[in-house]
Amino acid sequence: MAKRKKKIGRPDEPKKKTIYTNKLSDEQMEKLEGICMMKDWEPYDVEYARFAFKGNKVNVIGYNSGKLVVQGKEMEEFVLNTLEPEVLGEARYGYDEIYHPEWFELHAGMDESGKGDLFGPVITACVVADKPQIDEWVKEGIRDSKKITDTRILKLDKIIRATKGIAVETCFCGMRKYNELMGKPRANLNLLLAWQHSKSLTAALMRKRASWGMLDQFSKQDLVGRYFKDESFDLRMQTKAEEDPVVAAASVVARAEYVRYIQGLSKRYGDTLKKGASKEVKKQATKILKRFGPDGFREFVKLHFRTAYEVVDEAGLLSELPLKPPPEKKVWRK
Repeated sequence: MAKRKKKIGRPDEPKKKTIYTNKLSDEQMEKLEGICMMKDWEPYDVEYARFAFKGNKVNVIGYNSGKLVVQGKEMEEFVLNTLEPEVLGEARYGYDEIYHPEWFELHAGMDESGKGDLFGPVITACVVADKPQIDEWVKEGIRDSKKITDTRILKLDKIIRATKGIAVETCFCGMRKYNELMGKPRANLNLLLAWQHSKSLTAALMRKRASWGMLDQFSKQDLVGRYFKDESFDLRMQTKAEEDPVVAAASVVARAEYVRYIQGLSKRYGDTLKKGASKEVKKQATKILKRFGPDGFREFVKLHFRTAYEVVDEAGLLSELPLKPPPEKKVWRK
């Protein structure tokens, strides 16, 4: 008889929620019913229900009393991506507070911006806030900055910074200093990022003390702990930490700082610099190298990126701007 395989998972990983309930108005119920019909989901009968639909691994039931029930393996995805933005608006109407009450306690949130972008520095941000401020931000729709346009990011950043009773701190190096640090032997971006996080966290806690904080995990190791030595502070890390509204606020602040920095570089370049490290970004980097030369190139580009090496190499300027060859690309075989 074959042995049953045990499921392997992280012991500290919370069990995924598969049911969500809420109270909706008639207008919200009508809107949600229309969305389910537009998705061509299968309607079915439920006693005392105004409507009921079967979707992709999720069932949606709206009762005559106004009670809403969403259940299934894809419940959370439906709530976050459809119900919240299209029916409830940006506020989560108590969903997070029920399942994640710790997110509404006094704590610090940390995130960074610019790590994967060829142009501009890496910027860390730390925000410390308590429940009254967090409630206000949730109503304003403050969430992970990657889901918000740059124009909206700058507006939300103003809202966060104008909130009374909080602390906001950022940390980054100018491009020349950044490239100088990353150009040293044994330089490591995650270590530099950890140092930046420790600086912004320390500065924020000096302004508003909290007993714990949440960091969007960027490394399997506790690298920030190498530089941040406050044993009375509980530093927690997890992936997708931007779901925590205070971490989301930090992501907005970090992204806003990055956007303003890029706007300055774009003005100098004469056109809007693109984010990431795509082919279009590489074309812009090539133009920058031709226009400003190797020395000016340092003020726009992260020189440790593979794309930067390729641009300088293709221009035949490695003698003037000697960059370390990037490691060979891994070839994945089936």
